[in-house]
Amino acid sequence: MESYFGANTPKLGFGLMRLPKNASGKIDLEQTKKMVDLFMEAGLTYFDTAFVYDGGDSEKAAKAALVDRYPRESFTLATKLCAWQQAGSEEGAKKQFFTSLERTGAGYFDYYLLHALQAGNYKTYDQYHIWDFVKEQKAKGLIKHWGFSFHSTPELLDEILTAHPDADFVQLQLNYADWENPNVTSRENYEVARKHGKSIVVMEPVKGGALANPPQDVQKILKEANPNASFASWAIRYVASLEGILTVLSGMSNVEQMKDNLSYMKDFKPLDAKEQDAIRRAQEAMNGVKSIPCTACHYCTDGCPQQIPIPEIFAARNKQLVWGQLEEGRKDYEKAVANGGAASDCIACGQCEGACPQQIDVIKRLESCAEAFGR
Repeated sequence: MESYFGANTPKLGFGLMRLPKNASGKIDLEQTKKMVDLFMEAGLTYFDTAFVYDGGDSEKAAKAALVDRYPRESFTLATKLCAWQQAGSEEGAKKQFFTSLERTGAGYFDYYLLHALQAGNYKTYDQYHIWDFVKEQKAKGLIKHWGFSFHSTPELLDEILTAHPDADFVQLQLNYADWENPNVTSRENYEVARKHGKSIVVMEPVKGGALANPPQDVQKILKEANPNASFASWAIRYVASLEGILTVLSGMSNVEQMKDNLSYMKDFKPLDAKEQDAIRRAQEAMNGVKSIPCTACHYCTDGCPQQIPIPEIFAARNKQLVWGQLEEGRKDYEKAVANGGAASDCIACGQCEGACPQQIDVIKRLESCAEAFGR
């Protein structure tokens, strides 16, 4: 395997987007600390958060569970600036960087990213001069390496990397389910990034948790190939086996998920030929599943004027579509909309579709959910 930036970085990163929550809905710091301790004890070092995760509580949790408890040189920390959401101005966007420094107490960021670039927002980073801004912070020593996370077409990725060849890395959604998905274009984006010589941080390797509990046909294939391996392990090892991977982020939500991931990633071994064949068969099986490809990032809900819990509605519908659990899906739907808008309350303003990294036709999907659930 050829040398590349980040080649020696451990291939499992701790994504701090889906941290455990307590009964009040706040981040469970004590469980998060246990997870951090297990991760560090295993010799892993890469932690990833963002200005917008949990309204800033994710960065604060990084301080309490990691930065305040471990020597700064013993870990690496990544966070992100979101110019198109909650910023409102160039000044507001740039202020996010300094707010993140204050929240985390990290002193500097090992990896800093422009967040979730896609067709509807990437020009905002140009308009606010954010590319030059992060380079200035790197020159000051406040950023060690910078890049961007991306949710769009290979053509746009090629355009951005051509315009900004000095980016150190790019963060892409890669997983075996989306490898040939025309809406996500995992393979094509991967190939564009490698063409430009960029190292890749992988996000959504388990597709928002969907590949930790895949459809039954997929489960059968993977269980026959290795009855002792968790379904999540197949997904994470698949992308970690690719050339040019800096690390693979897993948004772990409890100690059990952490222990499972460490069991096969502490001493990572790439998939062998037989395992690759099992993945190919699993991909073929996935192609026949007509689920809604939502990863529950909740970017769509922040600006919804009807306060519709879109990811929860889609999860309820997927229970019916993927598993045939009609009554369970209906119960989940009623629970989801008890304190928010129903699918039928959508006014088709389009805010959600502009924010969706998965390019889901949210309005039409909500219409179908309203029809299926009766409101």
